[in-house]
Amino acid sequence: MNGESAFIHALRAIATDPAARRLADDAAVLQIGGEALVLTMDTVVEGIHYLPDDPPGDVAWKLVAVNVSDLSAKGAVPVGCLYSHALGDTAWDTAFLAGLDEACRRFAISLLGGDTVRMPRDAPRSFSLTALGTGTRGSPVPSRTAVQPGDRVWVSGTIGDAGLGLKAALGELHGDPSAVAALLARYRRPAPEPRLGAALAPLVHAMMDVSDGLLVDAARMAEASATAITLDVGSVPLSSAFVSMAGEAVETRLTAMAAGDDYELLFTAPPRHTNAICRAAGALGLQVTAIGAVASGAGLSLLQDGIPMPLPEKLGYQH
Repeated sequence: MNGESAFIHALRAIATDPAARRLADDAAVLQIGGEALVLTMDTVVEGIHYLPDDPPGDVAWKLVAVNVSDLSAKGAVPVGCLYSHALGDTAWDTAFLAGLDEACRRFAISLLGGDTVRMPRDAPRSFSLTALGTGTRGSPVPSRTAVQPGDRVWVSGTIGDAGLGLKAALGELHGDPSAVAALLARYRRPAPEPRLGAALAPLVHAMMDVSDGLLVDAARMAEASATAITLDVGSVPLSSAFVSMAGEAVETRLTAMAAGDDYELLFTAPPRHTNAICRAAGALGLQVTAIGAVASGAGLSLLQDGIPMPLPEKLGYQH
């Protein structure tokens, strides 16, 4: 158990309300008058979640997007948010607010309030946002703990783009300018789609977003549900920009699966819902791909061309 996992385990002794879901999920769920209020909070820290020279408008966008991604993974419609701002350079803060306004409009989430603080000079800045959403009426709010043996494993969109986008931001990716720009945009401005989460909620057993890497998040889902998840490496969807820059060899695919910052949906559902899942995504012009299966047992395993292969040493980002 790493330091973050041990700390969260200790917090469970305090977070005993059923709404906390034993801190085994990405959001809290409060039942109020027959409605499910979904609450989530994320923080971005300079030098950890964004680079010091990332455009401030993009930092604000990402702050909103990562929280909206958590709401989407619970099938929740964004309602409002509160955020904490670490004050700094006036021009930087002004550009940040422009990006915040743009993101709130894009994701239809209202800014309701928050807090401002002054950081010590030259200290890395951090920004926190709490997002609120309403669950899909008539459907349970999906968790990561309800995976069932026999389920198929699915992922939305494409995987690994943000990992290459980070390399682009660091000046380490060179090649087709349009591909580099597309990958950089995936890193700086993730675009979760809450309508997809809401459409999938009645069809899935479990759902979470891919934030720290497909491999580590699938492993967390398997652990939370006490099931065995097997992923088919060759089935994991890659974008044309990714393939043009990095190819699609097995080693490259594994790197993509561990990269993180994708903010796509990882979910499991019974095979009988396959057609409905494809229709729901297609109606929104979005892509979903079946990438694995669930069985009784424990842990994460990988297949390549039907042959078991070892897990890489690094599954994804961990604090």
